[in-house]
Amino acid sequence: QDDLVWIHDYHLMLLPRLLKTRAPYLSVGFFLHIPFPSFEVFRLLPGKWRRGILEGLLGADLLGFHTHEYVQHFLQSVLRILGCEHHMGRVSTPEGIVKVESFPMGIDFDKWSAVLNEPDIRREESDLKNTLAEVKVILSVDRLDYSKGILNRLEGFEIFLETNPQYHGRVVLLMVVVPSRIGVYQYDLMKRQIEELVGKINGRFGRIDWTPVVYQYRHVPFQSLVALYSVSDVCLVTPLRDGMNLVAKEYMATRRDGTGVLILSEMAGAAKELAEAIIINPNNREEIAEALQEALATPVEEQRRRNQIMQRRLLRYDVTRWADDFMRALLAIKDEQKRLQTRLVTPETRDELVGSYASARRRLLLLDYDGTLVSYAAEPQMAGPTDLVLSLLGELASNAANQVVLISGRDRNTLETWFGGLPVSLVAEHGVWIRVQNEDWRMTKPLSNDWKPQILPLLEMYADRLPGSFIEEKDFSYVWHYRKADPELASLRAKELVDDLVHFTANIEIQVVPGNKIVEVGNAGVNKGAAALYFLSRSDCQFVLAVGDDSTDEELFKAVPETAYSIRVGITPSYARFNLPGPRNVLALLSDLAKAGAP
Repeated sequence: QDDLVWIHDYHLMLLPRLLKTRAPYLSVGFFLHIPFPSFEVFRLLPGKWRRGILEGLLGADLLGFHTHEYVQHFLQSVLRILGCEHHMGRVSTPEGIVKVESFPMGIDFDKWSAVLNEPDIRREESDLKNTLAEVKVILSVDRLDYSKGILNRLEGFEIFLETNPQYHGRVVLLMVVVPSRIGVYQYDLMKRQIEELVGKINGRFGRIDWTPVVYQYRHVPFQSLVALYSVSDVCLVTPLRDGMNLVAKEYMATRRDGTGVLILSEMAGAAKELAEAIIINPNNREEIAEALQEALATPVEEQRRRNQIMQRRLLRYDVTRWADDFMRALLAIKDEQKRLQTRLVTPETRDELVGSYASARRRLLLLDYDGTLVSYAAEPQMAGPTDLVLSLLGELASNAANQVVLISGRDRNTLETWFGGLPVSLVAEHGVWIRVQNEDWRMTKPLSNDWKPQILPLLEMYADRLPGSFIEEKDFSYVWHYRKADPELASLRAKELVDDLVHFTANIEIQVVPGNKIVEVGNAGVNKGAAALYFLSRSDCQFVLAVGDDSTDEELFKAVPETAYSIRVGITPSYARFNLPGPRNVLALLSDLAKAGAP
């Protein structure tokens, strides 16, 4: 039960779901070390693949990314492809809540700075300084990869030499390319292109006593890398896309005297932390050339001022802090999940509930409809009751000890059409209309529609702006539906509409209620809680069951007695005492109650 698994990088994106399927009790964290692409790029994958990747990742309890930008890309894809809503970095899935957060990866700052005093490194550093004594050193260290922008930086350096002849003989680009994917055609081709461009630059600008680009294709031992960092005046880091890029941070950690200039691609995750560096767009070769000129001309005092800020930041948020923060966040989300899990209707809770039901002389069952007894549908009229729902309601309502009340946001005509033949009581429009069993419909309080002409143009404007959305008019309310619309744009428009409506209706006695893929506008003071109190005040019941699935049902849960069995459908925080995962579970519970109450 206490086992914890921390999974790293894109090769294993399907593993979280596979692990949770086999061992649901595991605490699973996942960290992605590369950028997560924008939705417009991610959507290019075949539908089965992109859903598989997202569902695989959502098997984890905590998902970590280097930057907030990557978090937003992931959440956008989850919303638009899977339709899973998120709030404050928490994604609601059928299985529960998954936390998504950014954790910028640090380095072992003390390790890099401490080794500077080791004799071997001091000796290698001294040799390099003697060799490169007459020139400014621009360092480039990267593994051979198309994402690193190595060709771009060479082309930028070439433009720099073209436009700054005064630096001929006074500057050297020390380029170290670490072998990678040996034998892969595309990488072999890239290596050949790099070497051809190095030869071109050296042939064009070089002299007998000066080689502009010193190129090495080899693995670099740790000690040699530290020495290279420490003697370089400029570190040129130009990835076209990079999750974080630790080279930039390692360079900063080795600058014992505070000098040196970092030129960093804005496409690297590290650019968000190292904002004092010279930030460039790696696709703009002229900008790289200008950055090199600026770096070489930066006064020592300015170098130290910038580097001090970056070094303090890197020292404070090192790799140990990164790992600790991730683990703390993983344990925190597990605690949150456990609090929700303890509210799930367990077999023991079910037995207790069924036992209380069976022993009660009078029972009141307050049931929401959409999302509770049936799943939501793209069109409201497509979510009619199944034969099973009608059968269960009929069986429960025919028991003389039971009063079954359907409390819905639906209009009264729809409820009458679907359930008028059953011996149940009905509540329409969240409590505007009540029809007690065998009686006529009546309003719970006098209401007015004077506000409707003022609100309708605003709703129509939003319906026009969001394809797939539409307006439903009820007797005393309007509902703006957006279930069929693009999920991301719909979520944005819904928030905008709620803000506009709240502002617009500040002096009007109406209420704005966001629901599950809807925004409803109706008269103030009407809600499911008030309707529930009507039935509670007229019922001498020893057992109360209240079941609902969205924010409109929270008033219902507040209204019922503390001893009532209140159940929120979906794994989400609620005023209800318990949770059930979905409508199928609700029907199973109602089936158990029907059997327990049978003569």
